[in-house]
Amino acid sequence: MSAQPDASPLYTVAVRALCEFGLRRGDLDQRFSGGPTAQEGIEGHALVASRRGAGYQRELALEGVVGALRVRGRADGYDPALHRLEEVKTHRGRLERQPESVRTLHWAQLMVYGALLCRQQGCADVELALVYLELGSGQETVLTRHCTAAELEAQLLSACAAFEQWARLEAAHRAARDAALQALAFPHAAFRPGQRTLAEAVYRAARGGRRLLAQAPTGIGKTVGTLFPLLKAVPGQGIDRIAFLTAKTSGRALALDALGLLRGSQGPSAGTTREAPAAPQQAKVFPLRVLELVAREKSCEHPDKACHGGSCPLAAGFHDRLPAARLEAVSLPAWEREPLRALAARHGLCPYYLGQELAPWADVFVGDYNHWFDPNALLHGLSGAQGWKTALLVDEAHNLVDRARRMYTAELDPATWRALQRQATGELKRALQRLQRCWREVVRLPAQAEGAEAAESEVPDSTHGQELQPSLLSEDGTVAGVARPAKPRAPQPPYRVLDGMPVKFVEALQLAASAVLAQLADEPGRPDPALLDFAFDALHFARLAAAFGPHALLDLHTDGRHQRLCLRNVVPAPHLQPRLAAAQSVTLFSATLRPPHHHIRLLGLPEDTLQLEVEAPFTAEQLRVRVARRLSTRWRHREASLARIVAIMGAQYDERPGNYLAFFSSYGYLRQVAERFAAERPDIPTWTQARGMSEAEQAAFIECFTEGGRGVGFAVLGGAFSEGIDLAGERLIGAFVATLGLPQVNPVNEQFRERLQAQFGAGFDHAYLYPGLQKVVQAAGRVIRGPEDRGVLHLLDERFDWAEVRALLPGWWRVGE
Repeated sequence: MSAQPDASPLYTVAVRALCEFGLRRGDLDQRFSGGPTAQEGIEGHALVASRRGAGYQRELALEGVVGALRVRGRADGYDPALHRLEEVKTHRGRLERQPESVRTLHWAQLMVYGALLCRQQGCADVELALVYLELGSGQETVLTRHCTAAELEAQLLSACAAFEQWARLEAAHRAARDAALQALAFPHAAFRPGQRTLAEAVYRAARGGRRLLAQAPTGIGKTVGTLFPLLKAVPGQGIDRIAFLTAKTSGRALALDALGLLRGSQGPSAGTTREAPAAPQQAKVFPLRVLELVAREKSCEHPDKACHGGSCPLAAGFHDRLPAARLEAVSLPAWEREPLRALAARHGLCPYYLGQELAPWADVFVGDYNHWFDPNALLHGLSGAQGWKTALLVDEAHNLVDRARRMYTAELDPATWRALQRQATGELKRALQRLQRCWREVVRLPAQAEGAEAAESEVPDSTHGQELQPSLLSEDGTVAGVARPAKPRAPQPPYRVLDGMPVKFVEALQLAASAVLAQLADEPGRPDPALLDFAFDALHFARLAAAFGPHALLDLHTDGRHQRLCLRNVVPAPHLQPRLAAAQSVTLFSATLRPPHHHIRLLGLPEDTLQLEVEAPFTAEQLRVRVARRLSTRWRHREASLARIVAIMGAQYDERPGNYLAFFSSYGYLRQVAERFAAERPDIPTWTQARGMSEAEQAAFIECFTEGGRGVGFAVLGGAFSEGIDLAGERLIGAFVATLGLPQVNPVNEQFRERLQAQFGAGFDHAYLYPGLQKVVQAAGRVIRGPEDRGVLHLLDERFDWAEVRALLPGWWRVGE
């Protein structure tokens, strides 16, 4: 290949992607590379740079044109005085365990950077240094080579030759994709009411690189209404990738259906959309690569084996067989779960890691929130490394606060490492013994005592946390319907909040995790699950501890002799802000985003975030909303409430027989009402949600709601049947909601309330009221799904008639007696 540019269109490729594409060989091996995160890599690079002398240049931008390719990247460091170019790699444990193929790839990367440097500076040679930083000890291992410009140029040309054919295919695909998207037509004869408003707002946000918070009611076609304008914006706005992120599997299926519809494909998921029938089959497959991101545990074909060639047959020779599979993939109409699994089987590859390898070449990603927002997020890291302009669509965004809190929360159980210590030997045993000594110091740290017997939950366990508002307090001083926490009887309080982060304990935790990973790397078979879980939990805790601040809470739970340490995230904003800022544009949409400032503050959205509330296409006549005034579902009134609730439900069924859903604050309350209802109204069929239902059991519950059927399903508010299910027409004609959905009052949630009050004011609203009412509105939204639906909603608590609660209900509801 010529070193000079020719008439071919240029394709830009990053140095790392260039080398990984054509120079990797041999087995897939996750033992060595499973340690450092992207953030740890950044911190490691900064540490190395801080040890260098004056004039040291970090992140040196390098670029060159070779034939049809523009190759560019940033070398980690360059010392002009020594004329030495450095590539820094972080790792854990002993360096000699590193596979030779990995070392070869690292040298190839550095040599390409060296070639670009020689071109850029016109120099005849350069010293190359491969710097390995061990994260646990901070020790550097430096390997050096002196290379001439001619040697480096040969390496650059070789890497480009391996990539050029693929680059031409990619350039042709990109041109065909953009042309097809420019001509893309809306897949229906007309927009639904409110759908055009949403679509126009999404397009404007993409065009301006803005963040949009859009509340849009169920039934207007939000999935198509957000995907269509964003796809149309791709060519004109230079958007490289779109990521459609969901909270649940049902949302992912809807997105794949909508994309199948928009592409005019009759692929595995096309034609089953609940928003509209599929378009007719087109003669030619639409040039849009859609990759479904599936969790590793759901993709693994050999869960009893480790992810390396010595254990799993699908890892052995993985990189040798990858090029043929990658080339076949570009001819497939879809990269969804089952087509990808079949492709992997044809080539003897792991389907999960095949999906990871195809990710750089996909146009649209459909997957869970964690693929962008999690600390180890694939898409966020890939987007940054590739320099993509990525546009995000965040579906059912009211779930993101709780999900993000869980992503950035870590819990430790000392019983885990004590059990491991009894079986450990050598370095690992010493590390675990030190950890146990440091743990004893943590237990003795000064802390805030919290008196703590938690009342029964208003909803399944939720870690939400101004002084409590009097209007929602009962006369004995408890929050609307929950008993006052009792004072501890034992001298050792069952719940304590620690004043600060125990630094020595965190250091010991990191060393113990490193010792575990070092041992696991030498094991030929499947890793010991207990060791692996401990290592991941320990590293996750240590990473979050490094960023500990007012947005988080460190607490200690004691139950007899059993103790647990939890680092809880209260405000996800500090973690999410850089991830939201890294996207070209972000649209967060849901039917329940009221009030918007709650989400803007907790998620870390900028103050200039665009806000949209799409007018509902429904009328008040479609949904009769009745409030049971003079009925209390507060904790102390629940026994007394049973007769009234059963009577209201029975009377409504007699007035209009059909299918109903009844939501309650806990499984205990649900059981009480269900048993009494069955005893008093044995003529009405009932079916009940149970804890831990399998997917098959959940499907069976939904199947009870047949067109023209009759009966009452009992469910827990905030559970599997509160959102994400579509029971249109006569499949569901009414709902009963016997709770405000307020999270339970316990010491943890009270700490949340106090911290939210300190940061934003209105701590009670942010910790209790807003999350509760969102669940109520989501559950009620199951009743009216389309313009022809008619139904009734019974809000079974007198507090639904209070002004501060009414303000959070949908504006189109007309609440009556």
